[in-house]
Amino acid sequence: MDVEVLGRVLSTLPTDDDHPYRTGPWRPQTTEWKADDLEVEGEIPADLDGVYLRNTENPVHPALDGRYHPFDGDGMIHIVGFRDGKAFYRNRFVQTDGLLAEREAGHALWAGIAERPAKSIRQDGWGARGRMKDASSTDVVVHAGVALTSFYQCGDLYRLDPLTLETLGKTTWNGDFPAWGVSAHTKVDENNGELLFFDYGTDAPFMHYGRVDADNRLVDYVEVPLPGPRLPHDMAFTENYAILNDCPLFWEPELMKKGLYASRFHPELPTRLGVLPRRGGGKIQWFEADPTYVLHWVNAYEDGDEIVLDGFFQGDPEPKDTGDGSFYQRMFRFLALDRMQTRLHRWRLNLVTGQCKEERLSESITEFGVMNNRYGGRPYRYAYAATGLDGWFLFNGLVRHDVVTGAEERCALPEGVYGSEPAMAPRVGATSEDDGYVVTLTMDMNQDRSECLIFEASRLADGPIARVRLPERISSGTHATWAPGSAIPGWSDADSAASAVGL
Repeated sequence: MDVEVLGRVLSTLPTDDDHPYRTGPWRPQTTEWKADDLEVEGEIPADLDGVYLRNTENPVHPALDGRYHPFDGDGMIHIVGFRDGKAFYRNRFVQTDGLLAEREAGHALWAGIAERPAKSIRQDGWGARGRMKDASSTDVVVHAGVALTSFYQCGDLYRLDPLTLETLGKTTWNGDFPAWGVSAHTKVDENNGELLFFDYGTDAPFMHYGRVDADNRLVDYVEVPLPGPRLPHDMAFTENYAILNDCPLFWEPELMKKGLYASRFHPELPTRLGVLPRRGGGKIQWFEADPTYVLHWVNAYEDGDEIVLDGFFQGDPEPKDTGDGSFYQRMFRFLALDRMQTRLHRWRLNLVTGQCKEERLSESITEFGVMNNRYGGRPYRYAYAATGLDGWFLFNGLVRHDVVTGAEERCALPEGVYGSEPAMAPRVGATSEDDGYVVTLTMDMNQDRSECLIFEASRLADGPIARVRLPERISSGTHATWAPGSAIPGWSDADSAASAVGL
């Protein structure tokens, strides 16, 4: 392994830190690495060609009043690139305005998710509720040859070189970038190069939907009126439609008047699913479904007069504090998959009758599901999801869901080893949906190291076919994506993966 330190960030976190989402598997990194010719156990397939990008939260400073939430951490992107049977690794902080301001100040300037906005030292900021730091630490996609990082509660889209991870600035869309910002979970349609997005806020109309074409121009931005402020987190799309949601878990209106932003579940209200033409906007059609909260969708597609929509239904969107476990377990119980009871679910929306039919696709508790992105918005069969450690926001295994037959294939990680959101990487020349690989990063607490695991997508239960060693144990985090080499400028022209990176 050819390793070089590219940079370090000075942290002011306490040396005796006991916060479970700043220690252990969530211990933040402060070092930025360049590593080529990574050590491999097994063999990297020669037809695995492209990059796996992983977003993690890496706090640099303590929270203002000590109530740190794992989503508050500063964004750091990790990349493992594969070409010609070899691999390289880079990790870099996203150079957000908030990170730079707090590094200059030497301490936190904005209140986090679990803190009152009034605690913010600076009264400007980002986020749907305002006065937050845009950490750009939630999600990452690749569009028009550039990696885009985003913040879960709306903010800027930061542009990164998809190989070196150098921050290239913020997305402007020729001056048309929305004042509300953009939510995490922008969607890239690999079949036509479009990027779809939504945003939300505390003022009417409370939501917008937007579309960016393959040439990186904002071509649609329309209002989506809601009954009041809501907390959508994800969206879906088909070939002709965008699907948004109005779930009955949102900030309590009376508490908002007091400057408090606490979400509550309202089981007396239905879940509303909104369908609108993805090009040119147009009238939105709302469907009512059983009350729940959906953090993440997997995919959607058109089937005659119906839209088929798959995502993770929460059986308990607001888990009660039973008094069991540590203070932190109780405080963050709503991040644990077993407490939220997340199961793969299907909604069928009939555009003619206006009816919604639902069915549970699995009894297994899984979340953070992904599929072969070439099938985004099209009929598909396989979803690759994570299982969770009881009581914690940690992934301890993978499941391949067959949404046609209901069959499941599993791979459990060893005790003390935790994974990342997987990505499905089609092999070069793939001839079927599951013809490729599943990639994920691990945090191994037993050996204090991280690896990139590569699985045959069609044989998940066989375990990894290759383990690629990283130079340092990384932090746990949220989302990831796969970008084929064909989507990265200059990739195919370089002599090797290392020369493509150019560092």
